[in-house]
Amino acid sequence: MNSAEPESGMSNPTPPKRRRGIFLLPNLFTTATLFAGFYAIVSAIGGDYQAGAIAIFVAGVMDGLDGRVARMTNTQSDFGKEYDSMADVVSFGLAPALVVYLWSLSTMGQYGWYWAQIGWLASFVFAAGAALRLARFNTQVGIQDKRFFRGLPSPAAAAVIAGFVWICTDSSVAGDSVTIPALSLTLAAGGLMVSNLHYYSFKDIKLNERVPFAYVLIIVGGFILIALNPPAILFLGFFCYLLSGVLLGWRRHRRYRARRSEHADD
Repeated sequence: MNSAEPESGMSNPTPPKRRRGIFLLPNLFTTATLFAGFYAIVSAIGGDYQAGAIAIFVAGVMDGLDGRVARMTNTQSDFGKEYDSMADVVSFGLAPALVVYLWSLSTMGQYGWYWAQIGWLASFVFAAGAALRLARFNTQVGIQDKRFFRGLPSPAAAAVIAGFVWICTDSSVAGDSVTIPALSLTLAAGGLMVSNLHYYSFKDIKLNERVPFAYVLIIVGGFILIALNPPAILFLGFFCYLLSGVLLGWRRHRRYRARRSEHADD
């Protein structure tokens, strides 16, 4: 028997062939997300901060659609997940950080060198928080409860910053007059993204199931409110979502303390 020949009953396993190409439809939406984020950065550099803020909201809509489309058409892929994360870092990390910095935080230099450093560092904290939030999310897929996010989702954090910029520019409020609120929001959103607070994910809502007719009326009412004053309603909505995780964490902390006190009394 030739030693080079495989033993009887044994065969060399052949690795499965990878399919070439990518799924076009969901990656088109991801590309649109990336394009909107890039456009927001370019608009902010050009001084059109309102257009930059609106572009971030457009990126949020596109980001919400790509995952839904991939699941509905059964076109999920590892490439799509990685591409989506890369686009999210740009659109919901770098874009809002640069928009709020160029609009408001960069003007803190008028108060001295120390404040100038705080301005750009706060923007970096937000960008780094988004990147860390996305990296942690990718490593915890399939582990955590799908009903809740751990930490403020980066699209919601970006919407809070973009909404604040939009509502101020729409009301002709200059960025250098609201540096403290802008700084506080930027640091708070950046910190909440890497926190352990839980935020409702809305992933248990089934779009292909029957719902009461009242739900349709609520959705129509929501669109009407947004149409009346888009910057104000969108900012308030996402700001309330930001606070929801804080309130939920506070309630859980109170319950934990109550249980500890009950055990201590036993």
